[in-house]
Amino acid sequence: MPLFDGRIWTLFVRHWRQTLTYWSVFFSFGLCIAFLGPTILDLRCQTQSTLQQITWVFFSQQFFLLVGSSVGGLCKRTLASSLYSLFSCTLIISLVFAIIPLCYHVALLSIAMAIAGKAMGVIDTIANLQLVKLYQKDSAVFLQALHFFIGLGALVSPLVADPFLAEDNCVLASNSTNSTTNSSVDLDHIRSSLAGHGAGLQPGASQYPLHTEGVVITKVSYAFWIMALINLPVPAAVLALLYHERLLPCSRTSPRLLDRDPASGSSPAADCGPGSHVSLFRCCNPEKLRGRPPSFFIIHALGGAILFITDGIIGSYAGFVYTYAVSPPLLMSHKSAGYLDSIFWASITAGRLAFIYLSYRYSAPRLLTVSLVGVIVVQCFLMIFYHSCVFLFIGTCVLGLCISSVFPSMLAFTEDILNYKGCATTVLVTSASTGEMILQLLVGSVIHSQGSYAFLLCCTIASFIGLCLFLLLLYVQYLHRKSTVLVSSPPLSGNKSHPVSRPRLMRVNKALGRCRDLGVI
Repeated sequence: MPLFDGRIWTLFVRHWRQTLTYWSVFFSFGLCIAFLGPTILDLRCQTQSTLQQITWVFFSQQFFLLVGSSVGGLCKRTLASSLYSLFSCTLIISLVFAIIPLCYHVALLSIAMAIAGKAMGVIDTIANLQLVKLYQKDSAVFLQALHFFIGLGALVSPLVADPFLAEDNCVLASNSTNSTTNSSVDLDHIRSSLAGHGAGLQPGASQYPLHTEGVVITKVSYAFWIMALINLPVPAAVLALLYHERLLPCSRTSPRLLDRDPASGSSPAADCGPGSHVSLFRCCNPEKLRGRPPSFFIIHALGGAILFITDGIIGSYAGFVYTYAVSPPLLMSHKSAGYLDSIFWASITAGRLAFIYLSYRYSAPRLLTVSLVGVIVVQCFLMIFYHSCVFLFIGTCVLGLCISSVFPSMLAFTEDILNYKGCATTVLVTSASTGEMILQLLVGSVIHSQGSYAFLLCCTIASFIGLCLFLLLLYVQYLHRKSTVLVSSPPLSGNKSHPVSRPRLMRVNKALGRCRDLGVI
């Protein structure tokens, strides 16, 4: 029995160039988002800054990722502008990797990370949007694969950086007489404390003396240059797609992709109607929003709120699980606790790989229900067995598997409810980036004031809120589909002498709605 039916395979074969290009772009996204945590101490040495100063680059990257996600919707008016944006952003990421070794001041490094963060945000919005537009009702499978490549890039980045990281203090003070026997352990502890991007400086990480003046001994520059070379094929792939679609100035002799016959099936916007290539963002035009039912706006808000919470949980767990593990009552060793963050991200990557098949077999609402309930159950068990180190490892792995599919499944589900207008992608991506940044700050402040156990409590409460919002979304979706069918269905008879009974009209409207859901009409 084949994993996928012939229809899915036919769709992939038809759009394999675009699909592989968007997947490679997300590999670049993952490569850029994961390198900062492991290399932060070597970058501190390079810039000769304090630990408090260097952690500002986390905020710089995360804030401008949010900005890029927001403005990414303005860069997708045509396929040409979308691909040009992806080309420039992936090329910028390679350039940032190349110039980071030349940033000898923390301000310059923060500016470089801000530029990279904005490029990452634009990539996040445009790649998700274009893949949804390309596959529409079948996009769930391909979105799961798209987000798997984030995890793949995030796994490759630390592996490249690890051989070049300093094992001892990489700034040697000329007048220092202190022993550095335990410095490597201290550095591992600080790196693990800063593992969650955007988490900031955690309690206890600043108690170790790190010199800012002296001889700088670090080889981390080679890691960034290698990652720049690894990333270079990605903008090359986007450029090749631009050439294939006749969107480059040197290839304008043939008709552009969006000007071809929609019946050929080669246009990703073929199903969007006449003039759709003018603006894929047209549904956010105030004129287009006029007359929309209230449920249209509520669905956007609920979908964004759910991803605000779930991505916030991912960021918070990755950022603070190490702090929780080394604090009472667990008091794990620094080395053992340092594996938790890697296990969490590896399980997220493995979960997205598994959900590629599961999203084909099961509907998005069912997968979302199982995932959100699983997140709550795992976190409740983590709170019950809070004294067990073994269960913390097991729970971390299962939590990553459960929460891994929420973002791509929610994106596909929300876009399907709203008939793939494109607004939902921008709203959901921006909400997820906002939650990942803000919820980490809130959880960090609670841990600082109430203790490490509050970390699990905050994540569990957020999970319950997320499930309640999803149940509300299902109810609003039912009302939205019902109102859309009733409004859009034409009257069965305009002759007043032959009135149509209300039960019969309701049956016909229901049948029309099911036909639309199945894509028959």
